[in-house]
Amino acid sequence: NMKVTAEEVALLYKKRWQVELFFKWVKQHLKIKSFWGTSENAVKIQIYCAISAYCLVSIVADKLKLQHSTYEILQVLGISLLDKTSINELFMNIDYSNVKELDYNQLSLSLF
Repeated sequence: NMKVTAEEVALLYKKRWQVELFFKWVKQHLKIKSFWGTSENAVKIQIYCAISAYCLVSIVADKLKLQHSTYEILQVLGISLLDKTSINELFMNIDYSNVKELDYNQLSLSLF
């Protein structure tokens, strides 16, 4: 497309790079291994839920002044989801260095 100016091409590449950085962040922080649904709406809902959960955990970690990473907090909360222990008690004087990520049975999305 020779009708596009150089400034517009540079802006498009800049926007594309921002999208790439967003998906890199999603892969690193949200730990979505595969999608449970195959429709566009299902994928959006799963990503929105994962982002919301990540943000809520970050807010709780900030309010409670927890020294653990958000990933570690998510692991601990995932393990003790049905436990009635308060969040403060979960992170007091307990060694969670051996906590391993659970192996979830999620639906694999085959696009190709």
